[in-house]
Amino acid sequence: MKKFIYLSVIILSSCSSDQSKENEVKEDQPIVDSTITTEIDTVEVIEEPSYIVDTLEQKIIDAGLVDIQTVDPSILVDLKYSSTDNFMEKDVYGYLGKAYLQPTVAEDLAKCQAYLKSKDSSLSILVYDAVRPRSVQQYMWDILDMPINEKVKFVSNPKNGSIHNYGCAVDLTIANIDGEALDMGAGYDDSRKIAYPRHEQAYLDSGMLSQQHLENRELLRETMKAGGFWNIQTEWWHFNRYNRAKAKELYQIIE
Repeated sequence: MKKFIYLSVIILSSCSSDQSKENEVKEDQPIVDSTITTEIDTVEVIEEPSYIVDTLEQKIIDAGLVDIQTVDPSILVDLKYSSTDNFMEKDVYGYLGKAYLQPTVAEDLAKCQAYLKSKDSSLSILVYDAVRPRSVQQYMWDILDMPINEKVKFVSNPKNGSIHNYGCAVDLTIANIDGEALDMGAGYDDSRKIAYPRHEQAYLDSGMLSQQHLENRELLRETMKAGGFWNIQTEWWHFNRYNRAKAKELYQIIE
């Protein structure tokens, strides 16, 4: 360990020169002047929080589903049920921030993305929801205080098991180069008939949907068809890769 000698130099007034003393200092030892202070700039290092895999996500991983961004990192994800930006205004997914699908379904979604990029490289698929464990669907079903005939407009009856519960359905849209969703004339989770593909022509004729809205929806359907997905007639954003019977044959429901 190095030893540092700190010297204080005291100058005494004296008439005789023989009263002054010389102090010997070795060259390899620093002289510190106590009247001088040095400020050292410090930089605060802020670490990014680690991604937390909670019990719900671990259940999905253990069931063999894959994070779609590991299959195609260019696919955008904004899980609406991991926020309050949904029809319930509740976060029901907790720490879950990644979209999971069955491996083959994720690969088919990547085909859709490739097709879209071939049409317009500035556009991207933006996923709102993918696998939805039945336990979460049951919670959503239970907290909706409305008649069943109204409730089914928002959530499939968990007793039947939705295709989302198998990891074979996906809710999504198309985003531009800035990550902004294209205008589809009705928002995600909109239960009004203006969100129904089967009523598009009527709403176009009434002026409530524009030609651009229809073109955006048609591009989405065309994109998803490239990977073998098809749209349902009550939600422009919902696409199935398999029907319920086939999903049940191929996979286990995610509880």
